[in-house]
Order: sequence, then structure tokens, then C-alpha cells
Amino acid sequence: MIDLINELKGTGVAIVTPFKSDFSVDYNSINKLVEYVINGGVNYIVVHGTTGESSTLSEDEKIKSRKAFVAANKARVPLIIGIGSNHTKSLVDYIKNSDLKGFSAILSVTPYYSKPTQEGLFQHFSMVAKSSTIPLILYNVPSRTSCNLKPETAIKLANDNENIIGIKEAIGDIEQMNFLINNKPNNFLVISGDDETASNSVLNGADGVISVAAGCIPESFSSVINFALKRDKVNTQKISDSIKPFLKLLFLEGNPSGIKAALSLKNLCENKLRLPLIPVTNKLMKEIAKFIYEKSY
Repeated sequence: MIDLINELKGTGVAIVTPFKSDFSVDYNSINKLVEYVINGGVNYIVVHGTTGESSTLSEDEKIKSRKAFVAANKARVPLIIGIGSNHTKSLVDYIKNSDLKGFSAILSVTPYYSKPTQEGLFQHFSMVAKSSTIPLILYNVPSRTSCNLKPETAIKLANDNENIIGIKEAIGDIEQMNFLINNKPNNFLVISGDDETASNSVLNGADGVISVAAGCIPESFSSVINFALKRDKVNTQKISDSIKPFLKLLFLEGNPSGIKAALSLKNLCENKLRLPLIPVTNKLMKEIAKFIYEKSY
């Protein structure tokens, strides 16, 4: 477990699920994307997260794409699989019945829509952690779930469940992030889920990031996080300033619309998303293209 925790310090990439022009899963592009980010220096890959449009995938597609990512990775970096639900028993049963060979941990989002209490969240994640044969990373993203896992609850979960090894905190609240950093137990990862504030969070003591942008600019994003882990403020700021305009463009019309536009410009996958998500406007596409080509990313 300690080895895995150390391997997950640094830059993880929230990888897209590529689609063909007919909107079927593009399994060939999975290979290209995995090669690209590993060669770019990322520490691990997160499959079927928000960026991976997992909510639009059929169960058959989830199974086949999981296997495709495992095959493409060739056990070079840890793979994390996103699995979540607002029905605890269904989630527990799903984890128990799924073949997760090749994955090192589960990233599980807070229950969405139902707005549980903190005690409900505690019981939910405790049950999920006990049902899983691989470690669990909590995922807090209130802007999408309308549910905030408070840091006190996350810390209580970590102390009570040795199978819970970290949290991806995407609230974008500096005070909440700092509370987690300053009060977390040993061997519990605090991972930023916000690209724009990730480097500052790591400088303040976070363990790394699960990044969208690293899917397109893995070398630059890995570098800024590595400098931040070394507490090198000068180089962290230098690289952070250079990529900040690109980050704003990526999220201007939502995720994963921005990242798929950027990846299509690099011929890594087609610019296809499943409804209700749609591609970025032509205006934004031109701005993203200008940045990529001018910066030679």
C-alpha cells in the first residue's frame, strides 16, 4: 500500500474516452493517448472519470475500454478506475462483480443529486471501502454533484478505513484544501482536482494533481507539479504562468469539450463527444489552436 501511495504522488491524468465519427469508442486512439501521456511523464492515469464521459458509456463499452486501457498501459504506470453511484448497494455490488484486474485503485465520486448528510457520506464510503479489494480514493467535486464532502468527514473516513488512501479535492476552496493538508493522517493523499490552482496547492503541501490539461500538455504539467513538490517556487511560477492562458481556454466551454478540441488538433483523437456534451465553438477552437501551435505543445 505504501508503494502505491508513493507512486500516486505527482501528476495523474484524467484521460478522455475517444470516439469515432460515428460516436463509437475509438479503441485505436486509446493506445495513442496512453503512449502520449506516459511518454510525457505523467505518474498515473485515471480512466472513466468525468473527463472520460463515463456516464455516456454502456456497460459493454466500459468493460471493453477498461481492458483496452490496461492493454495499452502494459503495467507501466498505475491505473485508477472511476466508479461511483448515488445508490450505495448498487455501487458495492458493481465493484464486487467487476473485473478490475490491472487497476490499482478506485476513484469514487460523492453521491450526486440525492444530497446526503455528512453521516450518510461517511456510511456510504465506509461500506464501499470495505467491499473493495483495491484501495479507494474519495472524489469531492461539489460543482457537479451538489454535495460537499467536508474535510472533517474525509479525515474521519481515512482514520476509520485503511483501504481509503486519499482524496481528489476539486472544490477549488483554498481553506478546505489547506485544512485537509494540515490535518490529514499519515499515508493519506491529498490530490488537487483543479488544474488552475493545483501548483499552489502542491506548494502548500498537497501530494499532486489529477489533471485534465495533462492529457494534452503532459510534459509541461508534470514539470510544474514536480517543481512544486520540490518547493521550487520560482520554476513552479514560471511554468504555471506560461500555461495559465491555455488552462482558461480548456475550461471556457466545459470539460471535456476543451480537452477533446486540443487533442484533436494534435491528432490524438477525433473531436467527438456524446450528447448532451458538444464540441467547442469555432471561435474557441481557433484560440486553442493558436496557443498549441504558437507554443509548440
